[in-house]
Amino acid sequence: MRVFEAASYALLAARGGLVSHRLVWIEARNMSSGLVETIGLCSAEEDLTVDIDGNMRSYLGAGGLLQAEPITAGSGLSVREHQLQLSAVAPEVENLVKAYDTRFAPVEMHRALFDPKTRQLAGAPRRVFRGMVNGIEFPRAEPGGTPACIVSVVSETRALTRTLASKKSHQSHKARGGDKFRIYGDISGSVPVYWGELKVSPPAEAAEPATEAEEASNTEYLGR
Repeated sequence: MRVFEAASYALLAARGGLVSHRLVWIEARNMSSGLVETIGLCSAEEDLTVDIDGNMRSYLGAGGLLQAEPITAGSGLSVREHQLQLSAVAPEVENLVKAYDTRFAPVEMHRALFDPKTRQLAGAPRRVFRGMVNGIEFPRAEPGGTPACIVSVVSETRALTRTLASKKSHQSHKARGGDKFRIYGDISGSVPVYWGELKVSPPAEAAEPATEAEEASNTEYLGR
């Protein structure tokens, strides 16, 4: 069931109506500086500055350039996937694709409701999705159409489907700017590690008693 804030209920009860806008927040690594930066886009025509959980966030007004599929909630651990359609010729989209590493970048989407008369926010924005970027593609536009950029986002349960660390080699990590995180991956698990205790060597195995034939042979040898 859709839940509204008290201010939103008051507007609906007064038959004043509400204007809904989608807020998209992405945290991605800047490929030039290596720092994680934030990018905010909204479906409003003008830029918005909104308080999200005590933090002021600035969203660039993308207007009709930002389109999103309806988001439905569900139970369980299934991976939910949604698509955001952006204009491929918008400078904000070009900057997002070229200047940032968006692979598995965290994404949050909120629904913000506004009073159509005063254009004031009606209650706190409600988060409707949290996940990560799964991929970006540029489908071929129809003749006379507008080039689009499709950003696929998946829910947080996507992290449960990642491959095991044993499938990642030191060579693949080293190709990313000399990352040495898995330099000892080949010997991982074969080196014993003792935490807070002394290394105790196993006791030597006791020698088995000699048989009668072996004792007789030794006695004969010593007699010579």
